[in-house]
Amino acid sequence: MTDPGPDKLFGVSAEYASAERLLAAVHEVSREGYTKVEAYTPFPMEDVSTVLGHSDKPVALVFLICGILGGLTGFGMCWYANVVNYPLDIGGRPHNSWPAWIPITFELTVLFAAVTGAIAMLVMCGLPRLHHPMFDAPNFERATRDRFFLCIEARDPKFNPSDVTTFLKRTGALSVAEVNA
Repeated sequence: MTDPGPDKLFGVSAEYASAERLLAAVHEVSREGYTKVEAYTPFPMEDVSTVLGHSDKPVALVFLICGILGGLTGFGMCWYANVVNYPLDIGGRPHNSWPAWIPITFELTVLFAAVTGAIAMLVMCGLPRLHHPMFDAPNFERATRDRFFLCIEARDPKFNPSDVTTFLKRTGALSVAEVNA
């Protein structure tokens, strides 16, 4: 990898006019062996995500685990308060009268799942990130309307700025530019 100069290089981006051209370029990039690649499109493209090897994050599993933990916390709190800490014998009812604890158990299940799940989602998505280097790429504001961008990041093991620039030009890009971090 060559020295990018005074500014640290984030990667090399390419702009495409159509989704089909971007998908073809993604296949070429994958065949070439680049692994640290990101695509930016105005709408979701499942084929691109599949080719780039992006997997689903385990956010749903975090929600489930935290919800179960919250439910167990609510039930355990009620059980401890009513059975161990301050048992009351009212009308011969058992100390472990769990139907009365359902509202607390349910509320803590929802609370734990929502709060920790939302935090986990933000962390797994890399947020909060107020500025991404790709925002400085030429014409990148069109990525939300009608253009498709592909960026090979400098942290890729095969990355060489001049080779990547030449390679992306061969994929049919409208423009290719280096993006500083």
